[in-house]
This record gives sequence, C-alpha cells and structure tokens, in this order.
Amino acid sequence: MRASGFTRDVLRSDADGAHRVTYTELFFDLVFVFAVTQVSHVLLHEQSGLALLHAVILAMVVWWVWMFTTWASSWLDPERGAVRTLFVALMMLGLLLASAIPEAFGDRAVLFAVCLVLMQLSRSVFTLVAFRQGGDREHAANFVRIVLWHALAGVIWIAGAFLPDQARLVVWVIALVVDYVGPRLRFWVPGMGGSQLSSWNISGAHMAERVSLFLIIALGESIVVTGAAFSAAPLDLVHLGAFLAAFAGTVLLWLLYFSDAQQRASAYIENASERGRIAQTAFTYIPLLLVLGIVLSAVADGLVLQRPIGTPTPWMTGLSCGSAIVYLVGLLLFRRATGMRWSSTVVVGAVVIAAFWPVAGLLPTPAVVWTVNVVLAAVVVAEHVLDRRAGRASA
Repeated sequence: MRASGFTRDVLRSDADGAHRVTYTELFFDLVFVFAVTQVSHVLLHEQSGLALLHAVILAMVVWWVWMFTTWASSWLDPERGAVRTLFVALMMLGLLLASAIPEAFGDRAVLFAVCLVLMQLSRSVFTLVAFRQGGDREHAANFVRIVLWHALAGVIWIAGAFLPDQARLVVWVIALVVDYVGPRLRFWVPGMGGSQLSSWNISGAHMAERVSLFLIIALGESIVVTGAAFSAAPLDLVHLGAFLAAFAGTVLLWLLYFSDAQQRASAYIENASERGRIAQTAFTYIPLLLVLGIVLSAVADGLVLQRPIGTPTPWMTGLSCGSAIVYLVGLLLFRRATGMRWSSTVVVGAVVIAAFWPVAGLLPTPAVVWTVNVVLAAVVVAEHVLDRRAGRASA
C-alpha cells in the first residue's frame, strides 16, 4: 500500500492551510442537521421524563460520532479520494442512524446500534491503517487502542438492541459510559497502557472551527423549529410575540458563544503547547452541554409556539429554564477550559434563572420566556462590558 501512495493520499500535510475545514467535512455535516432535528422531535412528540432521558442519550451518541470523526479528520485529508469515499460511507450510515432515532428505543434499535458501531469502527480502522502505513507507530498504537474500545462498546450496543425496552435502556447507558470514559482513561488497554495526549498533535484552529460549526447546526435546528411551528400557527399578535421571543432566545445563545468565547478559545488552543489535552476537555466533552442547551431550548420554543397563552406546564417551564442553565454552565466551563477567567456574570445568570424556575409556573407563558431572555441578554451585555474594561486595562 505504501507504493500505491495510500499514505500520501489520505494524510494531511504540514503545509500552511492544510488543516482548513474542507467542503467534504461540511457535506458530511448535513447528515447531522437531520440527526439533531430527529433528537429534538423526540421531545416535541412526547413530553415525559423517559423521553427526556432518551433524547439526552441520543444527543450524546450523535455528538460522539460526529466528534470522533472530527478528531480523525484532523489527520486525514478529506479532499483525497480514499478519505472522501470513507466520509460518503459514513454519511450513508449516519443517515440511517438518524432515521432510526425516533424509534431507537423501539422497533429500529438494531438499525441504530449497527450503524453506530459500523461508523465508529470503520473510521477508526481506516485511520489506524493510514498511520501504520505512514510509519507513525505512536498514532497507530493510539488507534489500536481506540478500535479495541469501540469494539467493546459495540458489543454492548448491539447486545442491548436485542433486549426488551427497560433492559435495553440500562445496557445502552453502560455502552455510553464505556464510550465516554475511554478518552479520559486514554484508551487504556492491558499490555499496552494508555495513549499520551501530548502526542495528539491536532490543529487547534481546525478543532475550534469544527466545534463552532456543530453549534451552528444546533442553532439552525432552533431556527427550523421556530419557523415550522410559527408557519403552522394562527397569524395573530400572541403567536407573533411567541415567535419573536423564540428568535430572540436563539440570537442570545449565539451571542453568548460567538461574540467573544469562540474567537478567544480558537486562539488559545492554536497557541497552546498541549493541544491534545485542551482539545479533549474543552472541545470534546464540554461543548456537549452547549449542544444540549440549544436543543432543549429549541424544543421549548416549539412548545411555546404551540401554546403561547395561559400559564406554562411544568414541562415547558423546565425546558425553558433548564436549557438556559445547562447552556450557561457549559459556557462557564468552556471559557475556563480555554484560558479565560471564571465568569461571575455567567454564574449569576444561571443562579437567577434557577431561582426563577420554581415560581415561573405561576406567570403567563410569555412572561416566563421573556424573563429568561432578559437574563441572558444581561449576561451578554455584562460580559461585553467586562471584556472591554479588561482590554483597556491591558492596553
């Protein structure tokens, strides 16, 4: 395979611009637009604690599959023929996986589990071969460990798909734990030990941009839910007000991350000496909270547009307040993990919404939504003022 140019054709070079996000990666992301929509519709169609648990598990799976592909594409060159073929195959499997999401805990459990396992194993085996043929023993050994962990989790995922509903939930939670603890344990394998994060020399700019693009996908789902719900609603002032509240909430979530945090985080990881460690914590685990916050907020917006008058149900109140809190906690941790200060304004915002939550059910639905929006807007403004003051002080 070395003579055929396999390595040259699949690995990114070290030249300037070689780690840019490619159109192949953006094309691959289209599947996850659909996947995020499918996850949010799980909660739009069934409001229960069990549905919430299912949605969180499914969102974690979707994020993990996408994130592992992002790590692999930090080394693989998606513009090369073999890698592009891999991405197309992953897209097909991802589309099947996404189509199974509404019935992942029902009739399509086997399809969901098989597609998940095939995506994880095929990508990692491909990357292992690429590094082995290129003579990069350290990265090849890393992917040997990763393949073994994927195989272990895969057995649990597929076994759970054949079990009754309640048993399946328990087994799949175990599989998800295996998937998520693997990187934190550095994919430790008996006789091989664990991987060294210092050897994971990814491009910080590439990783930061990819995560930002996934957040845009999640925010896009909020826009889609808002637009679809409003298009099916009566055209009156009440529903127009609910539409404006939902749109304002989406804009505020966007501003909280993209007005400052994204740019600073990208510069921080690009200039860091231990990019692997930062990428694992700040760009692999923590953004899941931001994604969950956005998805739950989108569901809340859809429910508000369906019933914009009267007092909100506990479910609607929980989603409106809880999604904002989850997002703010994720933002707080992300900022700190990327070298920024602990943000007291973000903490205060989360505390204020948490304190408001118990009494929110006594107020009209519009008052609840706009109160959460006002708190988020206050955090945006306060962060902007504090950052400008810090900039002037360091000048």
